[in-house]
Amino acid sequence: MTDSTALIESLLARVELLEDKLAITELLTTYSPAVDSGSADEVANLWLEDGVYDVDTGAMHGRGELRAMVHSASHQNWIMNGAAHMMTPAHIRIDGNKAVATCHSQLVIKDPENPTGFKVLRITANRWELIKTDGEWKVELRTNALLDGRPEARALLAAGVT
Repeated sequence: MTDSTALIESLLARVELLEDKLAITELLTTYSPAVDSGSADEVANLWLEDGVYDVDTGAMHGRGELRAMVHSASHQNWIMNGAAHMMTPAHIRIDGNKAVATCHSQLVIKDPENPTGFKVLRITANRWELIKTDGEWKVELRTNALLDGRPEARALLAAGVT
């Protein structure tokens, strides 16, 4: 192998890693506008067909349950009265066709006691486990843990960066 061949292979690997990180970032940043606009199919299609979204209120298994969550009366109430799901940039680790993204998210809602105000309803630690299948990244498992002092939430964050 010549030096130029090694350089090209090294650059190709680096570009592929950057492309994967960008694709994962785009997937993660699709969630908030999709869920806040009530776009149930767009939310569901971020996951594998049998993917799981595990939150402290219960787990959703498969795209059908994800769509049902977006269409649910409680979710529709949030978005019809003013709500925003906001995420921090994610720390992304890729190993072949698997990746883990770790970040924070918060749910901001219209404050019913202040006509011009908003309030943070909840802040959670997030772990996104993703798989690249047919050249496309999909969520296999998203786990949220409420950051209310629970040690498991801190452990979830630590697992993504240590």
